[in-house]
Amino acid sequence: MEATENHAGLDGLRVMVVDDSKTIRRTADSILSKAGCEVESAIDGFDALARIGAFDPDVVIIDILMPRLDGYQTTALIKNNDRFADTPIILLSSKDSIFDKARGRIVGASDYLTKPFNSDEILAAVERFAEGRPVADEGAMAG
Repeated sequence: MEATENHAGLDGLRVMVVDDSKTIRRTADSILSKAGCEVESAIDGFDALARIGAFDPDVVIIDILMPRLDGYQTTALIKNNDRFADTPIILLSSKDSIFDKARGRIVGASDYLTKPFNSDEILAAVERFAEGRPVADEGAMAG
């Protein structure tokens, strides 16, 4: 399955993937990179907070269950920073309850993706937030 053909609007999109699972980070990185995204991985919330300023992501994907600083806490801290208040955050979890989704919304998450995910699911989730980003193309310049 060739992801890049169906998801051409993701070229150059900067995505930060925060997960303590090396397998999840590698899988997400592989899928998103093949679709043209620039991917930065972080092993936990503290690592993400240390890297987010330099990377300046368009979208952040954060696992909920992580040691030290969980996904809810990390999301709240990112959203409390004026620079990243409007950055879409997709929470990633193996739990799919309405309570988990509601708690995610309360801390400022934009979407919720359940593990395990396939390439179409993660690309579609990221793509929902790529549409509103400013991109310098002929259509935008003709204005």
